[in-house]
Amino acid sequence: MSEHRPPTPGLRVEHDSMGTVEVPADAWFGAQTQRAVLNFPISGQPLPPGFIRALLLIKGAAASANGELQQLDAAAAQAIAQASEALLKLEDAALMKHFPVDVFQTGSGTSSHMNANEVLATLASRIHGAPVHPNDQVNAGQSSNDVVPSALHVAAALAVSQRLLPAMDHLVQVLHRKADTVHAHVKTGRTHLMDALPVRLSQVLGGWAAQVQGAREQVQAALPLMQRLALGGTAVGTGVNAHPAFAGRCCEVLSERTGVAFAPGPNRFALMGSQDAAVAMSGALKLVAVVLSKIANDLRWMNSGPLAGLAEIELEALQPGSSIMPGKVNPVIPEAALMVCTQVMGNDAVITLAGQSGNFELNVMQPLVARNLLESITLLTAVLPLLADRAIASFRVNEDRLREALARNPVLVTALNPLIGYERAAEIAKKAWREKRPILEVALECTEIDPDTLQALLDPARLTGEH
Repeated sequence: MSEHRPPTPGLRVEHDSMGTVEVPADAWFGAQTQRAVLNFPISGQPLPPGFIRALLLIKGAAASANGELQQLDAAAAQAIAQASEALLKLEDAALMKHFPVDVFQTGSGTSSHMNANEVLATLASRIHGAPVHPNDQVNAGQSSNDVVPSALHVAAALAVSQRLLPAMDHLVQVLHRKADTVHAHVKTGRTHLMDALPVRLSQVLGGWAAQVQGAREQVQAALPLMQRLALGGTAVGTGVNAHPAFAGRCCEVLSERTGVAFAPGPNRFALMGSQDAAVAMSGALKLVAVVLSKIANDLRWMNSGPLAGLAEIELEALQPGSSIMPGKVNPVIPEAALMVCTQVMGNDAVITLAGQSGNFELNVMQPLVARNLLESITLLTAVLPLLADRAIASFRVNEDRLREALARNPVLVTALNPLIGYERAAEIAKKAWREKRPILEVALECTEIDPDTLQALLDPARLTGEH
């Protein structure tokens, strides 16, 4: 457009290295953000608030570090840091209206990075009382190529350490407490979905707890990788235009402000040219999803019925289950958990493929990795307490149904193998099943074992190995 033409009403004219562009008059961002808004009308989804907040944290820390290292005028550095703090105090809805760039943008995330630089420059200029330049000052010693992967790492590390791991701990605690309350209940075990030897309900829940704890250990193991940052690498990893002490001081400020220990990565080329840490963390999150899927499906099976299913437990009734069938109640929390788990597994596939898109000194799918990784963390964090509190803690055991199934379980005859042999025990099991009679009754007829011994051998509680 002509630089002399008056702006359209409601718009103002901004310029960048490519020329001028009209921007909404009240927008805090500038020309580069507006170009990205126009260039990428794809999904309507910006990068997640957690990523934007991490980006602002880094920008504030970078300004403080540059001020201390005399790479920026002290007043300008302070103004940028104050602008960052002011933005971080906003609620998500108020914050995100200033960050409209679509997830599907340039693969380095430069558009969202410049969005942050421009917004911070606007606010810092007001605080400073003099112009603050988005590139020369807000971006001093930085590049999209080291800041964006660092923001992804910071956002993921904070979300995992502050929210996901505590949510997993809560589920483990609830499982252990519930296991204590249901220890007396013995149920039919199942392999291949077929009746097997009995187990205590506490053993089932203890197995779940061990699975969750094992997955937590994998998430915890991946966390240190996310605490290594590419800061200081600037454009290609060589650190051009960054003070040698910049990255270290920036990480120190980030650590002080967040309570999570961040440090410059041992090799910035690896951190900028790949997304290996994110792939590893996503793999750990996929394991969490696999574990929760197993738990959710077991809950659904045990709750199935109430007449034609297993009906071993009764999940808390939370809402009507059908628009046409009165009285129907469905296992809605386990089903919601399964959908979360499926999404997390899908996100992992995307992150894996995106991780392959490291070309020489830069991975070019960073916004997509950020979106999917942070969504997985957010979804799991949200569903874990629901599964703990609205499904596991509150289910009721149907003891009558458990006893009825156990009494007719022909597999109990396994306990007689050492005394009468496998083939003879199989004949008794088949006869009991064919005649629909309790295994104890048939065994009394078909063996010479005295009744007291037989009763003890076929006691389901004894067969669980715990008393």
